[in-house]
Amino acid sequence: MDLEAKLAILADAAKYDASCASSGALKRYASPGQGMGSTTGMGICHSYTPDGRCVSLLKILLTNFCLYDCVYCVNRRSSDVPRARFNVEEVVDLTLSFYRRNYIEGLFLSSGIIRSADYTMEQMVAVARQLRVDHQFAGYIHLKTIPEASADLIESAGRYADRLSVNIELPSNDALARLAPEKSVRSIKKTMGTIRLRLDEKKAGGQRAPAFAPAGQSTQMIVGADASTDINILDTADTLYRSYGLKRVYYSAFSPIPHSSARLPNSAPPLLREHRLYQADWLLRFYGFSVSELSHSLPTGDLNLNLDPKTVWALANRALFPVDVNTAEREVLLRVPGLGVRVVHRILASRRQRRLMWEDLKVLGATLKRAQHFIVAGNYSPHAGDRSSDKLNASMTQMNTQQSLF
Repeated sequence: MDLEAKLAILADAAKYDASCASSGALKRYASPGQGMGSTTGMGICHSYTPDGRCVSLLKILLTNFCLYDCVYCVNRRSSDVPRARFNVEEVVDLTLSFYRRNYIEGLFLSSGIIRSADYTMEQMVAVARQLRVDHQFAGYIHLKTIPEASADLIESAGRYADRLSVNIELPSNDALARLAPEKSVRSIKKTMGTIRLRLDEKKAGGQRAPAFAPAGQSTQMIVGADASTDINILDTADTLYRSYGLKRVYYSAFSPIPHSSARLPNSAPPLLREHRLYQADWLLRFYGFSVSELSHSLPTGDLNLNLDPKTVWALANRALFPVDVNTAEREVLLRVPGLGVRVVHRILASRRQRRLMWEDLKVLGATLKRAQHFIVAGNYSPHAGDRSSDKLNASMTQMNTQQSLF
Protein backbone atom coordinates (compact mmCIF):
# COMPACT_ATOMS: atom_id res chain seq x y z
CA MET A 1 0.00 0.00 0.00
CA ASP A 2 1.44 3.41 -0.94
CA LEU A 3 1.84 6.25 1.53
CA GLU A 4 -1.10 8.27 0.21
CA ALA A 5 -3.48 5.34 0.63
CA LYS A 6 -2.23 4.73 4.18
CA LEU A 7 -2.70 8.40 5.01
CA ALA A 8 -6.28 8.37 3.72
CA ILE A 9 -7.16 5.40 5.96
CA LEU A 10 -5.26 6.39 9.10
CA ALA A 11 -6.20 10.07 9.06
CA ASP A 12 -9.87 9.14 8.69
CA ALA A 13 -9.57 6.56 11.47
CA ALA A 14 -8.21 9.23 13.83
CA LYS A 15 -11.20 11.56 13.47
CA TYR A 16 -13.09 9.90 16.33
CA ASP A 17 -10.57 11.09 18.91
CA ALA A 18 -11.46 14.61 20.05
CA SER A 19 -8.74 15.08 22.67
CA CYS A 20 -6.18 16.96 20.61
CA ALA A 21 -6.18 20.61 21.64
CA SER A 22 -2.74 22.07 22.32
CA SER A 23 -3.24 24.40 25.28
CA GLY A 24 -0.23 24.85 27.50
CA ALA A 25 2.49 24.01 24.99
CA LEU A 26 5.73 25.89 25.59
CA LYS A 27 8.45 27.08 23.22
CA ARG A 28 11.26 24.54 23.22
CA TYR A 29 13.97 26.92 22.00
CA ALA A 30 14.76 30.35 23.42
CA SER A 31 15.94 32.01 20.20
CA PRO A 32 13.99 32.45 16.93
CA GLY A 33 15.28 30.22 14.18
CA GLN A 34 16.38 27.44 16.50
CA GLY A 35 14.81 24.09 15.71
CA MET A 36 11.91 23.40 13.38
CA GLY A 37 8.20 23.91 13.99
CA SER A 38 6.10 26.13 16.18
CA THR A 39 3.42 25.88 18.84
CA THR A 40 2.00 29.32 18.04
CA GLY A 41 0.70 31.24 15.07
CA MET A 42 -1.90 30.57 12.42
CA GLY A 43 -2.16 27.85 9.81
CA ILE A 44 -4.69 25.35 8.52
CA CYS A 45 -6.47 25.24 11.85
CA HIS A 46 -7.48 21.85 13.14
CA SER A 47 -7.49 22.70 16.83
CA TYR A 48 -8.46 25.70 18.93
CA THR A 49 -6.79 26.16 22.29
CA PRO A 50 -8.66 27.55 25.31
CA ASP A 51 -6.62 30.76 25.12
CA GLY A 52 -7.80 31.37 21.55
CA ARG A 53 -4.79 30.21 19.55
CA CYS A 54 -5.23 28.06 16.46
CA VAL A 55 -2.82 25.16 15.95
CA SER A 56 -2.89 22.92 12.92
CA LEU A 57 -2.10 19.28 13.65
CA LEU A 58 -1.37 16.23 11.58
CA LYS A 59 -3.83 13.90 13.31
CA ILE A 60 -3.27 10.24 12.46
CA LEU A 61 -3.11 6.73 13.84
CA LEU A 62 0.12 4.76 13.69
CA THR A 63 -2.12 1.84 12.75
CA ASN A 64 -5.80 0.90 12.86
CA PHE A 65 -5.02 -2.77 13.43
CA CYS A 66 -5.98 -3.58 17.01
CA LEU A 67 -5.93 -6.54 19.38
CA TYR A 68 -8.95 -5.20 21.26
CA ASP A 69 -12.58 -5.64 20.30
CA CYS A 70 -14.23 -2.59 21.91
CA VAL A 71 -17.86 -2.61 20.75
CA TYR A 72 -18.05 1.16 20.06
CA CYS A 73 -14.78 1.39 18.09
CA VAL A 74 -14.72 1.34 14.29
CA ASN A 75 -11.18 -0.09 14.45
CA ARG A 76 -12.10 -2.99 16.74
CA ARG A 77 -10.58 -6.40 16.03
CA SER A 78 -13.79 -7.78 14.46
CA SER A 79 -14.41 -4.76 12.22
CA ASP A 80 -14.12 -5.21 8.45
CA VAL A 81 -12.69 -1.73 7.76
CA PRO A 82 -9.63 -1.42 5.49
CA ARG A 83 -6.44 -1.72 7.53
CA ALA A 84 -3.14 0.10 7.25
CA ARG A 85 0.02 0.71 9.25
CA PHE A 86 2.73 3.35 9.16
CA ASN A 87 6.28 2.63 10.17
CA VAL A 88 8.13 5.11 12.35
CA GLU A 89 10.06 6.73 9.51
CA GLU A 90 6.89 7.30 7.48
CA VAL A 91 5.22 9.24 10.30
CA VAL A 92 8.37 11.31 10.84
CA ASP A 93 8.69 12.08 7.13
CA LEU A 94 5.01 12.99 6.82
CA THR A 95 5.18 15.33 9.79
CA LEU A 96 8.26 17.14 8.50
CA SER A 97 6.96 17.28 4.94
CA PHE A 98 3.59 18.70 5.99
CA TYR A 99 5.29 21.23 8.24
CA ARG A 100 7.63 22.44 5.50
CA ARG A 101 4.59 23.04 3.29
CA ASN A 102 2.98 25.06 6.10
CA TYR A 103 0.08 22.60 6.36
CA ILE A 104 0.64 21.83 10.05
CA GLU A 105 2.37 23.02 13.19
CA GLY A 106 2.34 19.79 15.15
CA LEU A 107 1.45 16.12 15.41
CA PHE A 108 -1.32 14.22 17.19
CA LEU A 109 -0.45 10.51 17.16
CA SER A 110 -2.62 7.69 18.42
CA SER A 111 -2.76 4.00 17.55
CA GLY A 112 -4.55 0.73 17.74
CA ILE A 113 -2.84 -1.87 19.94
CA ILE A 114 -0.53 -4.18 17.97
CA ARG A 115 1.49 -7.10 19.39
CA SER A 116 1.38 -5.60 22.89
CA ALA A 117 0.86 -2.32 24.72
CA ASP A 118 4.62 -1.90 25.24
CA TYR A 119 5.45 -2.59 21.57
CA THR A 120 2.86 -0.06 20.39
CA MET A 121 4.03 2.57 22.87
CA GLU A 122 7.66 1.99 21.88
CA GLN A 123 6.78 2.76 18.24
CA MET A 124 4.98 5.98 19.17
CA VAL A 125 7.81 7.13 21.43
CA ALA A 126 10.29 6.38 18.62
CA VAL A 127 8.38 8.80 16.35
CA ALA A 128 8.54 11.58 18.94
CA ARG A 129 12.20 10.86 19.73
CA GLN A 130 13.25 11.05 16.10
CA LEU A 131 11.37 14.29 15.57
CA ARG A 132 12.83 15.94 18.66
CA VAL A 133 16.38 14.56 18.66
CA ASP A 134 17.23 13.81 15.03
CA HIS A 135 15.31 16.66 13.39
CA GLN A 136 15.15 19.27 16.19
CA PHE A 137 11.38 19.53 15.69
CA ALA A 138 10.08 22.19 18.10
CA GLY A 139 6.41 21.97 17.21
CA TYR A 140 3.60 20.57 19.29
CA ILE A 141 3.44 16.79 19.81
CA HIS A 142 0.53 15.01 21.48
CA LEU A 143 0.88 11.29 22.10
CA LYS A 144 -1.96 9.00 23.05
CA THR A 145 -0.76 6.84 25.93
CA ILE A 146 -1.43 3.11 26.02
CA PRO A 147 -2.67 2.32 29.58
CA GLU A 148 -0.95 -1.05 29.91
CA ALA A 149 2.44 0.29 28.77
CA SER A 150 5.32 0.30 31.26
CA ALA A 151 6.10 3.29 33.46
CA ASP A 152 9.49 3.68 31.72
CA LEU A 153 7.76 4.12 28.37
CA ILE A 154 5.33 6.65 29.86
CA GLU A 155 8.38 8.51 31.20
CA SER A 156 9.96 8.52 27.74
CA ALA A 157 6.73 9.65 26.08
CA GLY A 158 6.48 12.63 28.43
CA ARG A 159 10.07 13.58 27.74
CA TYR A 160 9.36 14.20 24.05
CA ALA A 161 5.63 15.05 23.93
CA ASP A 162 3.97 18.30 24.94
CA ARG A 163 0.81 16.54 26.03
CA LEU A 164 -0.16 12.96 26.88
CA SER A 165 -3.69 11.61 26.95
CA VAL A 166 -5.24 8.42 28.28
CA ASN A 167 -8.80 7.93 27.07
CA ILE A 168 -11.19 6.60 29.69
CA GLU A 169 -13.87 6.40 26.93
CA LEU A 170 -16.92 5.63 29.09
CA PRO A 171 -18.06 7.28 32.32
CA SER A 172 -18.79 4.17 34.38
CA ASN A 173 -16.94 0.97 35.22
CA ASP A 174 -20.02 -1.08 34.28
CA ALA A 175 -20.24 0.50 30.82
CA LEU A 176 -16.56 -0.10 30.13
CA ALA A 177 -16.81 -3.73 31.31
CA ARG A 178 -19.82 -4.29 29.03
CA LEU A 179 -18.62 -2.49 25.90
CA ALA A 180 -14.83 -2.78 26.20
CA PRO A 181 -14.16 -5.86 28.39
CA GLU A 182 -10.47 -6.03 27.43
CA LYS A 183 -9.84 -2.58 28.89
CA SER A 184 -9.32 -2.00 32.58
CA VAL A 185 -10.44 1.09 34.46
CA ARG A 186 -7.76 0.26 37.02
CA SER A 187 -4.94 0.33 34.45
CA ILE A 188 -6.31 3.53 32.84
CA LYS A 189 -6.37 5.34 36.18
CA LYS A 190 -3.01 3.89 37.18
CA THR A 191 -1.47 5.41 34.04
CA MET A 192 -3.20 8.74 34.73
CA GLY A 193 -1.74 8.57 38.23
CA THR A 194 1.75 7.89 36.88
CA ILE A 195 1.52 10.92 34.61
CA ARG A 196 0.17 13.07 37.46
CA LEU A 197 3.09 11.98 39.67
CA ARG A 198 5.66 12.88 36.99
CA LEU A 199 4.00 16.26 36.41
CA ASP A 200 4.04 16.98 40.14
CA GLU A 201 7.71 16.02 40.34
CA LYS A 202 8.50 18.37 37.48
CA LYS A 203 6.57 21.18 39.13
CA ALA A 204 8.35 20.63 42.47
CA GLY A 205 11.78 20.38 40.83
CA GLY A 206 11.37 23.48 38.67
CA GLN A 207 13.96 24.09 35.96
CA ARG A 208 16.26 21.42 37.39
CA ALA A 209 13.74 18.61 36.83
CA PRO A 210 13.69 16.83 33.44
CA ALA A 211 11.05 18.04 30.99
CA PHE A 212 7.79 16.15 31.13
CA ALA A 213 4.61 16.84 29.11
CA PRO A 214 4.48 20.62 29.73
CA ALA A 215 0.88 20.82 28.44
CA GLY A 216 -0.25 18.14 30.92
CA GLN A 217 -2.66 15.31 30.26
CA SER A 218 -6.20 14.98 28.93
CA THR A 219 -8.82 12.31 28.34
CA GLN A 220 -11.96 11.67 26.31
CA MET A 221 -15.40 10.31 27.10
CA ILE A 222 -17.87 9.08 24.52
CA VAL A 223 -21.34 10.57 24.94
CA GLY A 224 -24.41 8.51 24.08
CA ALA A 225 -22.86 5.05 23.65
CA ASP A 226 -24.40 3.88 26.91
CA ALA A 227 -27.20 4.92 29.25
CA SER A 228 -25.10 7.26 31.38
CA THR A 229 -26.76 10.60 32.05
CA ASP A 230 -25.03 13.94 31.62
CA ILE A 231 -24.68 14.22 35.39
CA ASN A 232 -22.98 10.78 35.47
CA ILE A 233 -20.56 12.02 32.81
CA LEU A 234 -19.87 15.32 34.59
CA ASP A 235 -19.39 13.56 37.92
CA THR A 236 -16.74 11.30 36.38
CA ALA A 237 -15.07 14.29 34.72
CA ASP A 238 -15.04 16.24 37.98
CA THR A 239 -13.42 13.30 39.78
CA LEU A 240 -10.75 13.01 37.08
CA TYR A 241 -9.97 16.72 37.25
CA ARG A 242 -9.55 16.63 41.02
CA SER A 243 -7.76 13.27 41.29
CA TYR A 244 -5.38 13.42 38.33
CA GLY A 245 -4.97 17.12 37.58
CA LEU A 246 -6.23 16.77 34.00
CA LYS A 247 -6.05 19.84 31.77
CA ARG A 248 -9.11 18.87 29.78
CA VAL A 249 -11.81 16.25 29.52
CA TYR A 250 -13.13 16.03 25.97
CA TYR A 251 -16.66 14.90 25.16
CA SER A 252 -17.20 13.07 21.88
CA ALA A 253 -20.72 12.32 20.67
CA PHE A 254 -21.13 8.65 19.81
CA SER A 255 -21.10 8.03 16.08
CA PRO A 256 -22.84 4.88 14.76
CA ILE A 257 -20.41 2.53 13.06
CA PRO A 258 -20.90 -0.08 10.31
CA HIS A 259 -22.10 -3.53 11.40
CA SER A 260 -22.44 -2.34 14.97
CA SER A 261 -23.46 -4.47 17.93
CA ALA A 262 -27.01 -4.60 19.24
CA ARG A 263 -25.55 -3.32 22.51
CA LEU A 264 -25.08 0.11 20.91
CA PRO A 265 -27.79 2.70 20.15
CA ASN A 266 -29.07 2.91 16.59
CA SER A 267 -28.52 6.65 16.27
CA ALA A 268 -26.13 9.34 17.41
CA PRO A 269 -27.10 11.70 20.25
CA PRO A 270 -27.80 15.32 19.28
CA LEU A 271 -24.54 17.23 18.84
CA LEU A 272 -26.04 19.94 21.04
CA ARG A 273 -25.73 17.49 23.96
CA GLU A 274 -21.97 17.44 23.49
CA HIS A 275 -21.98 21.25 23.39
CA ARG A 276 -23.98 21.52 26.62
CA LEU A 277 -21.52 19.17 28.35
CA TYR A 278 -18.65 21.47 27.37
CA GLN A 279 -20.58 24.44 28.77
CA ALA A 280 -21.23 22.59 32.04
CA ASP A 281 -17.58 21.50 32.17
CA TRP A 282 -16.60 25.17 31.86
CA LEU A 283 -18.86 26.02 34.80
CA LEU A 284 -17.15 23.38 36.95
CA ARG A 285 -13.64 24.53 36.10
CA PHE A 286 -13.92 28.30 35.91
CA TYR A 287 -17.19 29.46 37.46
CA GLY A 288 -17.15 27.74 40.84
CA PHE A 289 -20.11 25.43 40.26
CA SER A 290 -20.30 21.90 41.63
CA VAL A 291 -21.87 18.86 39.96
CA SER A 292 -24.45 18.61 42.76
CA GLU A 293 -25.56 22.21 42.16
CA LEU A 294 -26.13 21.55 38.48
CA SER A 295 -27.89 18.25 39.16
CA HIS A 296 -30.50 19.84 41.46
CA SER A 297 -31.98 21.71 38.49
CA LEU A 298 -31.94 18.62 36.22
CA PRO A 299 -34.62 16.13 37.32
CA THR A 300 -33.81 13.68 34.50
CA GLY A 301 -30.05 13.87 35.01
CA ASP A 302 -29.55 15.26 31.48
CA LEU A 303 -28.71 18.82 30.52
CA ASN A 304 -31.42 20.96 28.96
CA LEU A 305 -30.87 21.18 25.20
CA ASN A 306 -32.92 24.37 24.88
CA LEU A 307 -31.09 26.36 27.56
CA ASP A 308 -27.44 26.54 28.54
CA PRO A 309 -26.69 25.05 32.00
CA LYS A 310 -25.86 28.40 33.60
CA THR A 311 -29.25 29.82 32.62
CA VAL A 312 -31.03 26.65 33.79
CA TRP A 313 -29.38 27.00 37.19
CA ALA A 314 -30.24 30.71 37.42
CA LEU A 315 -33.90 30.09 36.57
CA ALA A 316 -34.06 27.34 39.20
CA ASN A 317 -32.57 29.71 41.81
CA ARG A 318 -34.43 32.90 41.07
CA ALA A 319 -34.62 33.82 44.76
CA LEU A 320 -30.91 34.74 44.54
CA PHE A 321 -31.54 37.32 41.82
CA PRO A 322 -31.35 40.10 40.83
CA VAL A 323 -27.86 40.88 42.15
CA ASP A 324 -26.34 44.34 42.34
CA VAL A 325 -23.29 44.54 40.08
CA ASN A 326 -21.91 47.31 42.29
CA THR A 327 -21.84 45.28 45.52
CA ALA A 328 -22.06 41.56 44.71
CA GLU A 329 -19.01 39.38 45.33
CA ARG A 330 -17.08 37.80 42.48
CA GLU A 331 -18.49 34.32 43.15
CA VAL A 332 -22.04 35.67 42.89
CA LEU A 333 -21.40 37.66 39.70
CA LEU A 334 -19.94 34.59 38.03
CA ARG A 335 -23.34 32.93 38.36
CA VAL A 336 -25.18 35.61 36.41
CA PRO A 337 -26.05 34.55 32.83
CA GLY A 338 -24.36 36.89 30.39
CA LEU A 339 -21.38 37.65 32.65
CA GLY A 340 -18.23 35.72 31.79
CA VAL A 341 -14.99 35.50 33.77
CA ARG A 342 -13.33 38.40 31.94
CA VAL A 343 -16.40 40.62 32.23
CA VAL A 344 -16.65 39.94 35.97
CA HIS A 345 -12.99 40.86 36.34
CA ARG A 346 -13.64 44.16 34.53
CA ILE A 347 -16.71 44.88 36.66
CA LEU A 348 -14.74 44.38 39.88
CA ALA A 349 -11.94 46.65 38.66
CA SER A 350 -14.25 49.37 37.30
CA ARG A 351 -16.58 49.66 40.26
CA ARG A 352 -13.66 50.67 42.48
CA GLN A 353 -13.59 53.90 40.51
CA ARG A 354 -17.31 54.71 40.33
CA ARG A 355 -20.81 53.31 40.52
CA LEU A 356 -21.58 51.27 37.41
CA MET A 357 -24.55 52.13 35.21
CA TRP A 358 -26.31 50.10 32.49
CA GLU A 359 -24.24 51.79 29.79
CA ASP A 360 -21.02 50.90 31.59
CA LEU A 361 -21.92 47.21 31.50
CA LYS A 362 -22.28 47.40 27.72
CA VAL A 363 -18.79 48.89 27.43
CA LEU A 364 -17.38 46.21 29.74
CA GLY A 365 -18.68 43.48 27.41
CA ALA A 366 -21.62 42.02 29.34
CA THR A 367 -24.22 40.16 27.27
CA LEU A 368 -27.09 42.26 28.56
CA LYS A 369 -29.83 40.42 26.70
CA ARG A 370 -29.08 37.53 29.03
CA ALA A 371 -28.05 39.44 32.12
CA GLN A 372 -30.88 42.00 32.18
CA HIS A 373 -33.27 39.74 34.12
CA PHE A 374 -30.70 38.92 36.81
CA ILE A 375 -28.92 42.19 37.67
CA VAL A 376 -29.36 45.61 39.20
CA ALA A 377 -27.12 48.52 38.12
CA GLY A 378 -26.88 52.17 39.18
CA ASN A 379 -29.70 53.27 36.88
CA TYR A 380 -31.37 49.95 36.13
CA SER A 381 -33.48 47.25 37.72
CA PRO A 382 -35.60 44.64 35.91
CA HIS A 383 -39.34 45.13 35.64
CA ALA A 384 -41.23 42.81 37.93
CA GLY A 385 -43.51 41.72 35.07
CA ASP A 386 -40.54 40.60 32.99
CA ARG A 387 -39.41 38.26 35.77
CA SER A 388 -42.38 35.90 35.67
CA SER A 389 -41.46 32.25 35.16
CA ASP A 390 -43.17 31.92 31.80
CA LYS A 391 -41.70 35.14 30.40
CA LEU A 392 -38.20 34.39 31.58
CA ASN A 393 -38.17 30.84 30.25
CA ALA A 394 -39.55 31.92 26.88
CA SER A 395 -37.12 34.84 26.60
CA MET A 396 -34.04 32.85 27.58
CA THR A 397 -34.98 29.88 25.38
CA GLN A 398 -35.30 32.17 22.37
CA MET A 399 -31.88 33.69 23.02
CA ASN A 400 -30.27 30.26 23.49
CA THR A 401 -31.74 29.16 20.19
CA GLN A 402 -30.03 32.07 18.47
CA GLN A 403 -26.66 31.68 20.15
CA SER A 404 -25.04 29.69 22.95
CA LEU A 405 -22.90 31.95 25.12
CA PHE A 406 -22.31 32.34 28.84
